[in-house]
Amino acid sequence: MSHIKTRKYAPRVPMLATATLAAGFSPLGALAAEVDSASASASATAMGDATELDKVEVRGSWFAPSSQKFTATLLDTPKSVSVVGEQTIQEIGATTLVDALRMVPGITFGAGEGGNSTGDRPFLRGFDGQSNMFVDGLRDVGSQTREVFALEQLEVVKGPSSAYGGRDSGGGSINLVSKTPKLKDETRISMGVGTDSYARGTVDANHVLGDGIAARVNLLKHDSDIAGRDEVNNSRWGIAPSIAFGLNGPLQLIASHYHLETDDLPDAGGFPYADPVAKTTTGRPLVPDRNNFYGLVDRDFQRTRADISTLDASYDLGGHKLRNVARLGNTSNDYLWTQPDDSKNNPNLYGTLWRRTNSRAIDTKTFADQLSLTGAFQTGALRHSYSAGVEYSEEKSSKGSYVLGGGGTNNPLTGNQACATTGAATGYNCTDFANPNPHDPWAATHPVTRSDKALDIEQTTVTKSVYAFDTIELSERWLLNLGLRWDDFDTEQVTPVAGAAPTVIGNADTFLNYQAGVVFKPTANGSVYLSWGTSSTPPGMDSGEGNDAISAANAELEPQQTRNLELGTKWDLLAGRMNLTAAIFHTEMDNARVTIDNGTTRNAGRKVIEGVELGINGQLTRNWNVSAGYTYMQSELKDNGYVCSISSRTGCPAPGVWVVSPNNGNEFPNTPKHAATVWSTYRFPFGLVVGGGASYVDRQYGDAANSKWIPAYTRWDAMASYAVQDNISVQLNVQNLTDRVYFTKAYSSHYATIAPGRSATLSLNVAF
Repeated sequence: MSHIKTRKYAPRVPMLATATLAAGFSPLGALAAEVDSASASASATAMGDATELDKVEVRGSWFAPSSQKFTATLLDTPKSVSVVGEQTIQEIGATTLVDALRMVPGITFGAGEGGNSTGDRPFLRGFDGQSNMFVDGLRDVGSQTREVFALEQLEVVKGPSSAYGGRDSGGGSINLVSKTPKLKDETRISMGVGTDSYARGTVDANHVLGDGIAARVNLLKHDSDIAGRDEVNNSRWGIAPSIAFGLNGPLQLIASHYHLETDDLPDAGGFPYADPVAKTTTGRPLVPDRNNFYGLVDRDFQRTRADISTLDASYDLGGHKLRNVARLGNTSNDYLWTQPDDSKNNPNLYGTLWRRTNSRAIDTKTFADQLSLTGAFQTGALRHSYSAGVEYSEEKSSKGSYVLGGGGTNNPLTGNQACATTGAATGYNCTDFANPNPHDPWAATHPVTRSDKALDIEQTTVTKSVYAFDTIELSERWLLNLGLRWDDFDTEQVTPVAGAAPTVIGNADTFLNYQAGVVFKPTANGSVYLSWGTSSTPPGMDSGEGNDAISAANAELEPQQTRNLELGTKWDLLAGRMNLTAAIFHTEMDNARVTIDNGTTRNAGRKVIEGVELGINGQLTRNWNVSAGYTYMQSELKDNGYVCSISSRTGCPAPGVWVVSPNNGNEFPNTPKHAATVWSTYRFPFGLVVGGGASYVDRQYGDAANSKWIPAYTRWDAMASYAVQDNISVQLNVQNLTDRVYFTKAYSSHYATIAPGRSATLSLNVAF
């Protein structure tokens, strides 16, 4: 029998089968599992799953990604890919995307400010991935805080991945896989309460309507405060209905809609960087009391909305599959929140803090269509597993802000941001650093209005793409994986000017990217691979939402190009119950956008990151499950261009004062050298499951100068569940078990975001 088990449609590990595994994910590769009928039945009983699971049997199958662009099982895919399953999300008590990804080493999260919208902003291998988010394989460009109530799994592709998804920042991408109907009547209800006013309810109901026809609906209501933080709270609700036809035949059609609304008092600010000894605004965040909230209850808000409609049609041609996915998306993100200021060094000089505001009112509308053909064929002695397709997308964003009346947020006593005093005389724009009052009556004298929509900045991006992937079985032991993608990218930004012609800038370019890898299989259950991949980052790829926004300085530049070389190995052990993964990588962006010696922006910089990733995941015994991962990343700004020798926020004030960047040789921001996670559970024969885990993240710098940072930390979590009967279970989760004070996000200049304190939740889960 051939060692190679390449399949375009790799067998998916059933969602419930992952209940026997501790976390259901591998930080570096994807899950492999062998579940016999006895252990599957025990898992179903312990977690309140249906007893139909007794018939499930999975033989050494890697947890399959949903994307049809993967033309081999993950065991034989020459790429670092992580899959986080639904069972994992439930076990660790995750409710948001950030929660679900916190135990995947190599991913950190950045903070928002004026140029970066407040929302999900993951960093993958040191590169900002805010614009590299996908839902069911189609790019999701609107900034938002994403939920998990309607997700089947999360998929993380690490390293440059433009061959898979088009424009890319260089670090990888994250794909959210939605729940869809299945041919099985099943309803799951979860109701949870906890500390800090936590209350959450979800419903996942699937019903067979007829021959090959099924409908599914997911519902959510969530309200909570934030542990260890004064005043802050979250409130959201969502609904995700879907209906499928032809699930038992060659022609299938799935129609779905996703709706989520949030209404929060946001806590994006945290604490400013300040060195109380040197009296500077550098160093680590200064925290007089972790509970301090420097915002204003009567002013701050964040409201988001997401509406995403998808039509997925496919036809099985017998060995080949034709599929078309079309989507309409409409998202909005409106907020006004308080950023703790450090620009005037108020905490050190006066023991005060300036309440700076950041605001955004952005609407994003998208249309995307992907037509693909997948399957397998043979040419002589060579077997091919292929995927080819075309894509079209159109994104339109409209960006405004909120206008603050009554003198704005400057201190009227000084006319600027210096805060020698606090209180009403400062318009409540200055507050006590040690004892802020979030109930100051700021709004009474400072009306807030939406900016004139006629002056909103409009950006339209159109992308046309063609791609092809092929996994070729060269022999019993050798595989060749090839991928190629061509993109035609065109973006235009229009900035209205009152009483004058609008300012129009744009960028249009084409770029070709590829993924190539060779896989050697010493045995059927192992692989060793060497791969090479690229990515392109054009100006304006983020629709004006982040670091890659288009501007007059970069509009005419070519895309930044990133390359990655990776050597790795993946192994199925213990009859498929345990997976081991290891990889070393070298990623290089050699034409990064930087300022050159005449003050203009050019593709002249160079950034390099290299590292090691290790992972172990699966069952040490039938009842003991372990998942652990480690990432080492050594990053360096090889050439960061030139900087003005005289500090100025508006540019260099005089010619001839550009000097070589003193940041050359520094580490990337938001890139810890070391990160590690572990999660383990043990299942007792009487229905009790106990588990716990830890995550360690090394120091992260907030800025390229490496002068501002958040310290290293270790966080511990614990859980326990008990099966009251076959279809009813209770689950207790304790997050941040030791109540550790640590920071999760480091902004480049002003502040860092503090993590929640210890919290506990108790959930009742019912399946029928």
